[in-house]
Amino acid sequence: MEQMFKDRVVVVTGGANGIGKCVADMFCSQGAHVYVVDKVEGNHFVGDIAKKEVLEAFVSEVLAAHGEVHCIVNNALPIMRGIEECSYEEFEYALSVGVTAPFYLVKLLKDHLGEGASIVNISSSRDRMSMPQTESYTAAKGGIAALTHSLAVSLAGKARVNSISPGWIDTSGTIYEGSDATQQLVRRVGTPMDIANMVLYLCSEKAGFITGENICIDGGMTKQMIYHGDNGWRFDE
Repeated sequence: MEQMFKDRVVVVTGGANGIGKCVADMFCSQGAHVYVVDKVEGNHFVGDIAKKEVLEAFVSEVLAAHGEVHCIVNNALPIMRGIEECSYEEFEYALSVGVTAPFYLVKLLKDHLGEGASIVNISSSRDRMSMPQTESYTAAKGGIAALTHSLAVSLAGKARVNSISPGWIDTSGTIYEGSDATQQLVRRVGTPMDIANMVLYLCSEKAGFITGENICIDGGMTKQMIYHGDNGWRFDE
């Protein structure tokens, strides 16, 4: 079978676990040279991308090996803290991981993008809806969704830039049944593969006419209108 990304150079932030690991593994299976940065210890570049020097060292390592990059996947997860408990420093940290780091990583690599380059930012369905006490995470995800279309305009002709907004994605392998599953229109909770498939599509030539777009992959959860008392739905204060 032909490897779609053979010898392409891919960087993935937050690629040690969950969605990021699934994305990195899929690119590897397609023949890509994959570079992961994550603060979790492992066989990858270890460091906190909230720190400028970590991003600079990571980029230096990648460019020393290949000289160019074809795909950037900004996936690292911001912390989730609410207005009742989130400190100023924690809120700033969430934005550093979720918005500033993706911006700076692209800035460092923009003059080293190979032909047909693509950038995919992982946002969240929380960029358009919220739960109580999630402000740091929601703000970061809203920020990266907006950053996406701005970068798409600035990098026109150099790279396509898109974002994905996952809904409920289980990374533990749990099988959900009952209301947890049926509240999604597709009647199941998402998996990392649901997101990784779209990442690879957006980075491929098949998506060559797509840029500046945000794609919500949430099993339809954000499309279902809910009213107290309708269709068995209840709101308990």
